[in-house]
This record gives sequence, C-alpha cells and structure tokens, in this order.
Amino acid sequence: MTLSIANVTFDCENAGALAGFWAELLELPVDEEASEFFATVGRASGRSPVLMFIQVPDKTPGKNVVHLDLHAPQWREQVERAVALGAKHIADFDEYGQQWATLADPEGNLFDIGAA
Repeated sequence: MTLSIANVTFDCENAGALAGFWAELLELPVDEEASEFFATVGRASGRSPVLMFIQVPDKTPGKNVVHLDLHAPQWREQVERAVALGAKHIADFDEYGQQWATLADPEGNLFDIGAA
C-alpha cells in the first residue's frame, strides 16, 4: 500500500479562528465541531488534502508549524519503513479520534503517519 497525503496540519494558538481564515480564503466552510482546540476545513466537502488546525501551547523554535500528515491502512508498517529510510520516530498519539505517529525526516522536519 502506498502513502497518500491526508491532511496539511497547522499548529496554532486558536484552531477555530485560523480555520475560519483559511475557510474564507478558500471559500469553503469550517467543518462541524470546530473549537479553539481543533478544527478542520475540507473534510465534509470531500476536499483533499484536508486542512487541520490544532492548538499547541507554544510554537517552539525548530518545530515546523505546518507539516504533512500521511496515512495508510497499514500505517505502523509505514512508520517502520520510514524509520528504515532514515526517519526518527518521535512519539505515538491517539487523540481526536485518530491514531498517528510523529516522525522527523533526516533533516529534522516533522511529519505524521496515521491510520487511514
């Protein structure tokens, strides 16, 4: 199975407000259940990739605030494959009804691989 881009994720101070900006710019609605903590644009309308906004406590230097979210049915196998190619496995997460792993590419750029 190949990987595909699921989301373009924005770490931000207010997820709902930033999603509102991008929704207006792209002339799309903010998806239901948006909050200051988590919001998406494009999921309900079937657009791909979905824009996802997640509140973070601070945007620390060195952490990219926009990153790729990749997904696959066998996502754990893809995490292992990425590590074999030179990625570093940072952490696993199970939040917002999603499961994913955060990794860093060989130059330290973060990306996620999650369940499709």
